[in-house]
Amino acid sequence: MTTADQEETEVDQWSGPGLQIEQEFDGNQDRLQADEDAEARLPGEGPNAIKLYLQEIRKTPLLTFEQEQELGKRIAQGDKEARAHMIEANLRLVVSIGKRYINRGLPFSDIIEEGNLGLIRAAEKFQYQRGFRFSTYATWWIRQAIERAIVNQVRTIRLPVHTAEVVRAYTRTVTALTREKGYEPAAAEVAKKMKLSIQKVRALSMLTRDTFSLDLLIGDSGENSLLDILRDDNAASPDQALDDEGRSRHVREWVSQLTAVQREVIELRYGLKTENFLTLETIGKRFGLTRERVRQIEKQAIQQLKRHVRSRNIAMNDML
Repeated sequence: MTTADQEETEVDQWSGPGLQIEQEFDGNQDRLQADEDAEARLPGEGPNAIKLYLQEIRKTPLLTFEQEQELGKRIAQGDKEARAHMIEANLRLVVSIGKRYINRGLPFSDIIEEGNLGLIRAAEKFQYQRGFRFSTYATWWIRQAIERAIVNQVRTIRLPVHTAEVVRAYTRTVTALTREKGYEPAAAEVAKKMKLSIQKVRALSMLTRDTFSLDLLIGDSGENSLLDILRDDNAASPDQALDDEGRSRHVREWVSQLTAVQREVIELRYGLKTENFLTLETIGKRFGLTRERVRQIEKQAIQQLKRHVRSRNIAMNDML
């Protein structure tokens, strides 16, 4: 059994019957819950670094929402003890997220170390005033830290789909220009053909070569890293993710106050249950109703939702 296999087994055991980590819906929050008597029932033949670490981080109790808010206030005031407490109470979150990255090229201990760096960053930037659970915010930073480490330290890099497509387009363009001109084209020529900046073309050129670091500074000014140049501008930032989660939470809350039929119609019409937006006719067939009757139910439901939204001084277009 390889080291990675042993680590995966150990973490699976920790999150199995001996110490269950389960996702519990709490508004918009995935909370980690642990059995009180789990430590005495951790499986395995003998102590090792991973098991000891898992046992150690369990000693710090999980935080309630109120405790997170209080710590957030103190952190904003520069309280280092509060920052340390927030971090220690959420180390189990790093383990839970890090488990998904086993066998991706990094030892589990390194995954946890990188995830902890993301957790520290999240604690430093946490905006408690927005009323979200800390783990909702921290998850984004933890994943980013782990994924960055995997990309930077693994020789074979799995490129994001959007980047891989641009690289293929770059390769085709260079090949075509080389055949046309009889020599390898300069970055400026490729940039003009692809309608991209010279800086991005240089970054693409590096992607087609040997091992590199996404933190490598490139360009004449040396101010931008390869990661900056190739970043997907459509990817959500942690603040955007929080805004999206906030809207989803409000929508679910208000939709739950509709009648059963109204709720079903709204959920199916606006893709709240599935990724598909169903037509009035399709919904009507599902419930044995006419298209016009479904339209009436939808209209009534929207009017009721608008009343809920207006009572909180929120624009309806911001929510649906």
